[in-house]
Amino acid sequence: MTQAEALNILKSGANVYLTGNAGSGKTYVLNQYIGYLKAHGVEVAVTASTGIAATHMNGITIHSWSGLGIRDSLSDWDLEVLQEKQNLFKRFEKTKVLIIDEVSMLHARQLDMIDRIARAFKRSDKPFGGMQVVLSGDFFQLPPITRDASEVCFVDQSNAWKCMDIKICYLEEQHRQEKGGIFTKILNEIRSANVSEETMQHFRSRYRKAPEGSVMPTKLYTHNADVDALNNRELEKLPGDMEVYEMTSRGKGNLVENLKKSCLAPETLRLKEGAAVMFVKNNFEKGYANGTLGTVIGFDDSDASLPIVKLKDGREITVSSESWAVEEDGKVKAEIDQIPLRLAWAITVHKSQGMSLDAAEIDLSKSFVAGQGYVALSRLRSLEGLCLMGLNKTALEVDARILDLDQELKNRSEEIMEVFENLDEKGLKLMHDTFVVQSGGTLDVEEIKRNKNFDKKVVIRGSTYEETRKLVEEKKSLIEMAKERDMTEGTIITHLEKLKEMHPELDLSYLALDKKILKEISDAFKKSKDTKLSPVYSLLKGKYDFDELRIARMFLKE
Repeated sequence: MTQAEALNILKSGANVYLTGNAGSGKTYVLNQYIGYLKAHGVEVAVTASTGIAATHMNGITIHSWSGLGIRDSLSDWDLEVLQEKQNLFKRFEKTKVLIIDEVSMLHARQLDMIDRIARAFKRSDKPFGGMQVVLSGDFFQLPPITRDASEVCFVDQSNAWKCMDIKICYLEEQHRQEKGGIFTKILNEIRSANVSEETMQHFRSRYRKAPEGSVMPTKLYTHNADVDALNNRELEKLPGDMEVYEMTSRGKGNLVENLKKSCLAPETLRLKEGAAVMFVKNNFEKGYANGTLGTVIGFDDSDASLPIVKLKDGREITVSSESWAVEEDGKVKAEIDQIPLRLAWAITVHKSQGMSLDAAEIDLSKSFVAGQGYVALSRLRSLEGLCLMGLNKTALEVDARILDLDQELKNRSEEIMEVFENLDEKGLKLMHDTFVVQSGGTLDVEEIKRNKNFDKKVVIRGSTYEETRKLVEEKKSLIEMAKERDMTEGTIITHLEKLKEMHPELDLSYLALDKKILKEISDAFKKSKDTKLSPVYSLLKGKYDFDELRIARMFLKE
């Protein structure tokens, strides 16, 4: 099935399981459908089984969205407590479409509990209370984590799955690896549990062999141990000054904290010239994607001292801050900003899900669960990007039950595709329009156009700076502004820096530091002959924190 065919089935309002090989474009299709729903005014909840997957689509975890949390069971009393929460009531009342990404990591029992919660809030005996449910994932990837030794149960074994008349959309195009190439053949053999001697020979040919190209490969490990330590150790080896970038945030405290934990960008990013880095967000217009590797070759001359990253193909990108957000009911509930990079000498297989890597040094000698090898290897775009450090038997194993299920899913996908192929364009449009209307959406062309063109983030960013500006005009202190806006002082300082740039006439003098402190910091900036923070921080031996240095820097040119 192609992406376009899957999108047509999604638009019909059917409950769907969207699946396919790694790199087949599942997230792309979901984002296309989310855009379509928003343009037509249909309320959609975007969730995922893990926080990392949720950040790929500006969503939240299904556990948080549904109110399920960390529960392993759901009693009648638990359900009564949840039903008393007004925010959950309003959430379920509005939502017409529920999307859950990476369902391979969701236990069957959890899907049943979410179904039960939805029926209760929607006051309906229909599966999930009558919402359209779109599940997405790949059962060949990492399975649900069990807290005990109980058997792994994928969502297809749930009662909810059996009751929801789910349509299977199995994507068969390949958008990460070269279609029909050697590497695609290797990955397909792993999926079919039929690894040939030819494939093993290919693995041997990549044993401890450096990937082609100039980019330093990311090390993928099956265990968390020592990943951060290795990255920090490699960074410390590099000569030169350290540049430090602090994450800024706004929104509800608990949502911000969950977003920080889920985002692959670190709260404090430390970089030096020569650092191996990985982009952790898609921005195709600027020329990078989640998983693109590069090397820091320097920093620009702006006040922010933005890192300049050289990619494998020789392109150089000056990397500016990006945002990750939690959106609900068309509003941003929490948002964080950070340079979209992380040190990339090492990363875990688990955190690599959803990424496309140019080069990786992969150690699968300690693989402990079926699917780990497939997840790690399928991150790569080509065999030439692989340096294989080790391989055990488990690495190439797949769950035997998934093999049979996969064939069943392919068959069911072909069946539903035949049904939709028999619909003419007029019949298909009628089906799509009917679902939109039944979901409380709009078919008005002008309204759809307005919804498409409405850049929510621009409005939010503009208004949030203006809100801070009003407080400045009221001569509020930094602490007062942070408290009133429910933000960190660091975020408020970011706003002040932006406001000073946008409105040079704005009077910030009342926020200036003590004259003696300001002179000391000012002298350090002059001595460093730069506006970067790290050299000044070092010159002053950490006497003042980075926020104080940022405040002082705003007054250097006055």
